[in-house]
Amino acid sequence: MTEPMKVLIVDDEALARARMRDLLGDIAADEPTQVVAMVANGAEALRLLDSEEVDLVFADVRMPVMDGVEFARQVAERPNAPGVIFTTAYDEYAVTAFDVAAIDYLLKPVRASRLAEALGKFRRARGKDDGDIEPDGARVNFSVTERGRILLVPVEDVRYLKAELKYVTAHTIERDYVLDESLVQLEEEFGTRFLRIHRNCLVARSAVLGVERQGGSEGDPHWAVLLDGVGQPLSISRRQWPSVKTALKL
Repeated sequence: MTEPMKVLIVDDEALARARMRDLLGDIAADEPTQVVAMVANGAEALRLLDSEEVDLVFADVRMPVMDGVEFARQVAERPNAPGVIFTTAYDEYAVTAFDVAAIDYLLKPVRASRLAEALGKFRRARGKDDGDIEPDGARVNFSVTERGRILLVPVEDVRYLKAELKYVTAHTIERDYVLDESLVQLEEEFGTRFLRIHRNCLVARSAVLGVERQGGSEGDPHWAVLLDGVGQPLSISRRQWPSVKTALKL
């Protein structure tokens, strides 16, 4: 059984604190949590963390005395710091959330499905599920600059990464995102999560369903990888086929 995460709720509105507590209760069967306390600002939260063990903090951004951003900055300096997820009605703080390494950024009113997604992301990042530990130093989100905003795209949502011209495109089930990073850099950081199948393509190991033959001679067949949620098989280069076969234990 999964151990409940110890949660602290920080919001200056009593109704917002109560709603978050109730939402956590609604999804407890899938993402069990224990609400340790609910406080009204960052200063109160820091004092509580001096005496209470907490895994995760839900913090509003705009609060009196000490706002959520300053709270997150001070928390990050502590040993064994809890994770922080921002909750706010204002989407312009997404860039700041990335700067202070927040786990996620939830817009109010928070939906139960979105809350469960954020909790699952945090649990995986902290390795609280057996065998589901993030590689050391690897990010939880990709940052994507788009029309004056910086979006946080969960790494776990990406099915494959493909180099196209000067950019890399991250393909998810819902849509594609352009990353301003090289495929080599991404492979170095996420090599345990993504597998190179071609000089211009990395696929998410967790999304691989199998491989499919796509022509070639009997002695030299050409293969493609099948990914969950991706309709089109992705070509495996002959050069990468031996390492793909070894990685997938084919």
